[in-house]
Amino acid sequence: MRKSIAVPFLAIVLTAFALIPVGAHFFELWNKMGLDRDAYFIVQQIYRGWALFGIVLFADLAALLALAVSLRGEKGPFRLALLAFGLVALSLVLFFLWTYPANQATQNWTVVPADWERLRLQWERTHAIDAVLTFLALCAATLASLRALSARGGSSAPRG
Repeated sequence: MRKSIAVPFLAIVLTAFALIPVGAHFFELWNKMGLDRDAYFIVQQIYRGWALFGIVLFADLAALLALAVSLRGEKGPFRLALLAFGLVALSLVLFFLWTYPANQATQNWTVVPADWERLRLQWERTHAIDAVLTFLALCAATLASLRALSARGGSSAPRG
């Protein structure tokens, strides 16, 4: 039976999109941690509007869940898809436990509280961890899709 490649493709693409913002945070972390207070708060303003990436994260969760459901009869690929879903879900949990409270305490990095250095470390570390989790989710979703495709004997794309 042929299965559509739309769900695996969407799951992979959305997970790749989800990696963009946290990947950017990951690679700028070392430079930003060396900034003084005023420079750090100025740099943080470049993230205005990035909350819209939340739409991508929730769409990614839905796509990864759909991928897992579509692979439920295939033990290895199903587990990998479920792992990808769990990793993205965990990254959202970490965001709401540590990143979002830092954003709130600083009013999205426009107000400098007394503990701004602790909040900066919390914010930066959480984004770095989220980047690793999202990268692993991308790997798991890709492997799940490739293994399922391989188990089916190759391409499920229409031939023309």
